[in-house]
Amino acid sequence: MRAFRMATLDLEKLRMCSTGMAIAVLTSGGDAQGMNAAVRAVTRMGIYVGAKVFLIYEGYEGLVEGGENIKQANWLSVSNIIQLGGTVIGSARCKAFTTREGRLAAAFNLVQHRITNLCVIGGDGSLTGANIFRTEWGSLLEDLVRQGRITADVAQTCSYLNIVGLVGSIDNDFCGTDMTIGTDSALHRIMEVIDAITTTAQSHQRTFVLEVMGRHCGYLALVSALASGADWLFIPESPPEEHWEDFMCERLGESRSRGSRLNIIILAEGAIDRNGQPITSNYVKELVVRRLGFDTRVTVLGHVQRGGTPSAFDRVLSSKMGMEAVLALLEATPDTPACVVSLSGNQSVRLPLMECVQVTKDVQRAMDEKRFDYAIQLRGKSFENNWNIYKLLAHQKPGQFKSNFNLAILNVGAPAAGMNAAVRSAVRIGISQGHVIYTVNDGFEGLSKGQIQKVDWHDVAGWIGRGGSMLGTKRNLPKTCLPEIVATIRKFNIQALLVIGGFEAYEGVLQLVEARGQYEELCIIMCVIPATISNNVPGTDYSLGSDTAVNAAMESCDRIKQSASGTKRRVFIVETMGGYCGYLATMTGIAVGADAAYICEDPITIQDLKANVEHLTDKMKTEIQRGLVLRNEKCHEHYTTEFLYNLYSSEGKGIFDCRTNVLGHLQQGGAPTPFDRNYGTKLGLKAVQWISEKLRESYRKGHVFANSADSACVIGLKKKMVAFSPVTELKMVTDFKHRVPQEQWWLKLRLMLKMLAHYQISLTEYVPGKIEHVTRRTLSIEKGF
Repeated sequence: MRAFRMATLDLEKLRMCSTGMAIAVLTSGGDAQGMNAAVRAVTRMGIYVGAKVFLIYEGYEGLVEGGENIKQANWLSVSNIIQLGGTVIGSARCKAFTTREGRLAAAFNLVQHRITNLCVIGGDGSLTGANIFRTEWGSLLEDLVRQGRITADVAQTCSYLNIVGLVGSIDNDFCGTDMTIGTDSALHRIMEVIDAITTTAQSHQRTFVLEVMGRHCGYLALVSALASGADWLFIPESPPEEHWEDFMCERLGESRSRGSRLNIIILAEGAIDRNGQPITSNYVKELVVRRLGFDTRVTVLGHVQRGGTPSAFDRVLSSKMGMEAVLALLEATPDTPACVVSLSGNQSVRLPLMECVQVTKDVQRAMDEKRFDYAIQLRGKSFENNWNIYKLLAHQKPGQFKSNFNLAILNVGAPAAGMNAAVRSAVRIGISQGHVIYTVNDGFEGLSKGQIQKVDWHDVAGWIGRGGSMLGTKRNLPKTCLPEIVATIRKFNIQALLVIGGFEAYEGVLQLVEARGQYEELCIIMCVIPATISNNVPGTDYSLGSDTAVNAAMESCDRIKQSASGTKRRVFIVETMGGYCGYLATMTGIAVGADAAYICEDPITIQDLKANVEHLTDKMKTEIQRGLVLRNEKCHEHYTTEFLYNLYSSEGKGIFDCRTNVLGHLQQGGAPTPFDRNYGTKLGLKAVQWISEKLRESYRKGHVFANSADSACVIGLKKKMVAFSPVTELKMVTDFKHRVPQEQWWLKLRLMLKMLAHYQISLTEYVPGKIEHVTRRTLSIEKGF
């Protein structure tokens, strides 16, 4: 199979050739939030490239029964569904499709519409069924010709079937993919429940046993335990050791003796012991009550995890996958194997379907054979890292050695969700490595005033799910108080600084590094964890807090759109935060299906505004009589929110009216999303591990001296990899006037935003996914978070 990166010319050529091509899309198996966004993207991308698109209702059952279950779609068929959970085209388990007779009927129904391209959104069973259908296609058509149901000419016209899969499964149990559609939303539901249960558990000093979905895969249980700081965890891939009952009860009792008022135990529904016997939530509850006498309750989350509105991540993921799926079908030939469109880092990739299915089956086989360590390896490096990090941070190990290193942690800039998770993680991993850990209140200003205290393991208990900054944070930069900062560093013998914050944190550390020639005390190890809703820190693709901010903005826009459901012909202009960085406006725009998103990086002209007004005027003539325009707060000096309101109101007079909404600081508030809790946890851990290594390297004669460029870095996620970038090197690629990196990966997504909003655009800048193979080696590669 050839790896490829299609030339831009080829994409436009394919678009020309696709006229008359027919694509069908169906959802199958268990529903997952985000499926509607995928259906919407496949439909609109298909129509955009000139193909006929058909929606197949009720999954494979509708494909077998045909008739009214197969309907041609138009652009408006998928309007206003991106925010809906479940699947609007229905999903059903179908026994008939597992038989050759059923697949014969399905082939006949597709041929009736000349459909030779099928996009299947579902789990591994649904995708395996699609591949069987594809391999039998030729013989099925021969049978239909023999039976006289179709002519030989029709069989020749529809001689091969192309298949592309999108994995929709809340369990994230499909090997080879970083995240499946619905997983992030399911984690949102679980964390909402855990946060709610935590408050009542604390009130009554209770223990709660939470059972989450995951019959064969413990991903949801593992990540929710990591994101909540659960006391104990059961997953099918790693059954507890013999006599686990004694160890668990000992740990719960120890937690209470140190002042904790609650215990949280998370259990995947498929949890087993080392002998393969089920461990049930009721058994765990009875064990705790019998041995410890704690007031213990069981909560089984069940189908709550499948329900509700999709998260921003799932909406953007599904939209990216849907677009890529159509291009994969356009490019397919009779020899192209069925593929799965997936996410690798922040890039779309295409994976051979049966390679993924085989590795997924290998996991179950390894578990059946009790090779549990191998099963965890097959789940991928990210799963393995999650498991190791949970074990490291959940419980303090006795008998720690002392390292003689002192590390100070501070927050700088505006508050961002996930800061507290990063502090908790950094404190605990630092203590486990024998360091003395200090926390600083109120950023660099607090450091200059000596607002510093030593912290212990249990001082940061319960911080992981809290929004804002528990340490307090200010925007002041070090240059205003350098001598005082140096004095504090000298007084407490601080040998490393971990600075968690936004652009001010990066700029502040850069100032400290540049002052090393003046103050030897600043020749210490420094690390910046990017934490800002604006996502404008160089050296990383994602900043801590930006996911929570996008979800907050998205939820507000969903409500704003809903408020217009009873009022026809209304356009909303919504202002988002972000400074000069348009990440928040762009990602929110994709997640809510906005008509436009104005940002500084993509300058707007009067011609753009004219085109947008005409676009909305045409939209008001359809049944979708509502518009949503997003504006980044600093997108243009003169085209302000008020100016846009006046322009749209004037030009739309008699056609639509206009309203404005400034989202403001609600984008900074609220509990962190599961992603930001885990991202903060992992960044804190990786940062302190890096700091520890650098401290050992630079320790000479009882003294730490570090003045090389790589002793002061920004930790970040770049594509797939965790990277440490020296602040002095990042200075060269930073636009300090606008406080943004000179290059930003997410700008490529604006093409998708415009296409899905029905603007005529060129595909020349679209970068299609490459084919990647799924092997033990690729699964073992560190793929970030």
